[in-house]
Amino acid sequence: MSLSLTIDLNDQDLEHFTTALKAAHKAAGDRSADEIVAAAVALLEGAQKVKTPDFIRERLERLDDMIAMVRDEGWHLDEEDRQHVLSALVYFADPKDVIPDHVEVLGFLDDAIMIELCVRELKHELDAYDDFCEFREREARKRGIEPSAVGRADWLDSRRDELVERMHARRQRDGSEFGMGYGSSSGYGKTAYSRAWRPSLFRFR
Repeated sequence: MSLSLTIDLNDQDLEHFTTALKAAHKAAGDRSADEIVAAAVALLEGAQKVKTPDFIRERLERLDDMIAMVRDEGWHLDEEDRQHVLSALVYFADPKDVIPDHVEVLGFLDDAIMIELCVRELKHELDAYDDFCEFREREARKRGIEPSAVGRADWLDSRRDELVERMHARRQRDGSEFGMGYGSSSGYGKTAYSRAWRPSLFRFR
């Protein structure tokens, strides 16, 4: 037997997470990019040690995608775009958990909510990166290459540049500077979203 629950958070509820992110930015002000990424990686590693429901696992997988974006040699974000992603990940460098992570089933619920907000804020970045990963995997297979072995490649550059330009245009159109906007989610239940190869760390159990 399964049980479905719907959680509705209003603006006042979400203000808690906005405040938490601002506090994390202040607390992690002197942290390097590597330290910020390492903290997010540690959260993923911890999540794989406990049982988590699908709702949380799906969002942890998108956190994995955010980490991959700044680690992916082929995607090689420029510094401004890299900082935009790191601004989302910084929360996990100084988390103040409402629910301790070691609690079975619900331990990562508050983290999942924050990830969802970050996913919405980085919608255009994630959409572009998903398209890039799909293109890389498809073209690598045609060339008889494992996607994981591609790294930087001339045949990737034009597609990457096209996707980054599209990402910038859409972000500018929406006025999307990182500030906890609550727009549409990205990557859940869409046929267009696939897990083409990327330097992932998270694995479903």
